[in-house]
Amino acid sequence: MTTTELQTPVATERRYGGHSMTATLRTVMVRRPAPPANDDDWRRFGYLHPVDVARSEAEHAAFREILVAEGIEVIAAGPDPAGELDAVFAYDPTFMTDRGAILTRMGKPVRLAESDYAAATYAELGVPILARIEAPGTFDGGDAFWLDGTTLAVGRSYRTNEAGIAQLRSILGGIGVDVVQVDLPHWHGPAECLHLMSMISPVRDDLAVVYLPLLPVLFVELLRERGWTFVEVPDDEFLSMACNVLALGPGRCLMLDRNPVTKARLEAAGSEVLTYKGDEISRNREGGPTCLTRPIWRE
Repeated sequence: MTTTELQTPVATERRYGGHSMTATLRTVMVRRPAPPANDDDWRRFGYLHPVDVARSEAEHAAFREILVAEGIEVIAAGPDPAGELDAVFAYDPTFMTDRGAILTRMGKPVRLAESDYAAATYAELGVPILARIEAPGTFDGGDAFWLDGTTLAVGRSYRTNEAGIAQLRSILGGIGVDVVQVDLPHWHGPAECLHLMSMISPVRDDLAVVYLPLLPVLFVELLRERGWTFVEVPDDEFLSMACNVLALGPGRCLMLDRNPVTKARLEAAGSEVLTYKGDEISRNREGGPTCLTRPIWRE
């Protein structure tokens, strides 16, 4: 791994934490795309076509520039070892709390090393490690969703199992956080990743982009009871990841380009929407702006 690069418009004291999905994003970790080790690596990861290295690097650099222009401190780590193609998706290998990071244990076997890469970056930054999910538990960060500062919804999926949720409940219980389990649908099976946050992205404390056909009824009812309203993603934009939206702050967000209906609906709901081009880093690999980032500090 190369030396971590700090991209920031303003020098700041390093901070971490924030039990929120939408509070102002102050510091974020991204991981620069790793090159393939072999020509057919893309097949192991289930990508749509072979990786274009130059295009991946250019799109990722432009993505980072958008975040920096928003006044966000960007920790640009990596590139990670050749062949670690999914390591660009910085969200899943760890989960941040006010007491430090939880190192996850990824449910996709080819991603198991990624938590160690993130841990090395946290060591450079001085971010403490609160705990680590151990076998047989699995937990992907994309299955975690803050309902409020003391309540975390966690998707039970093919990537996050019962043992992982039990460990997470024990870890978070020690810092006063309750865990609510949300059972996710089969969709296309274990080979295709479907996280809780594949179907919902909050943009304010009471507003979320959702794909309702796949959200569990109990979870929809829970959100409505808490006063949430929804911006619904149409069927033809779900597959282009319109549901994967990164909140930069309350009512301001970043989404993948060429999702015009969802973008217009967000704006009609009072949100400011930025877009980025991600044909290689997002569409080919099937991961949006949330997947590409690990918020370290929200304030």
